[in-house]
Amino acid sequence: MPTRTARTAWDGGFEDGSGQVELTDSGLGTFEMSFKKRSSDDGGGATNPEELLGAAHSSCYTMQLAALLGQKGATPVTIETTAKVTLGEDPDDQGFKIHKIALTVRAEVEGIDDAGFAEAAEAAKVSCPLSKALASVPEITLDAALETA
Repeated sequence: MPTRTARTAWDGGFEDGSGQVELTDSGLGTFEMSFKKRSSDDGGGATNPEELLGAAHSSCYTMQLAALLGQKGATPVTIETTAKVTLGEDPDDQGFKIHKIALTVRAEVEGIDDAGFAEAAEAAKVSCPLSKALASVPEITLDAALETA
């Protein structure tokens, strides 16, 4: 598997500075970020590490789930995953840490029942490479539901 690259450039201090994160390998874009926008409720039109982590985790999880469903002989029609990443204070070092990632997945899958889907969904949560990399996050929850057409 190839190594993927992203690049970040930052100007100024933590609270008053700003920067850009670039998706280098894909060339899909450069996105603005700043602490002020990071800490606002709406994001202020910029991205942040938590949103990017959520995007990475939801996409990795979804691909892993599709693979596991295929191994069970099922055929995914659609899979939609949302990852909500919660950042908060870290009392151990006066900094911040990710307290929780909530994965929500809704899927339409042919050839599998609710129990088989739930088993594959939980297995994907544990086995996706991003979940493994995020093992120090205190809580990663999963809300998975199989939908019918």
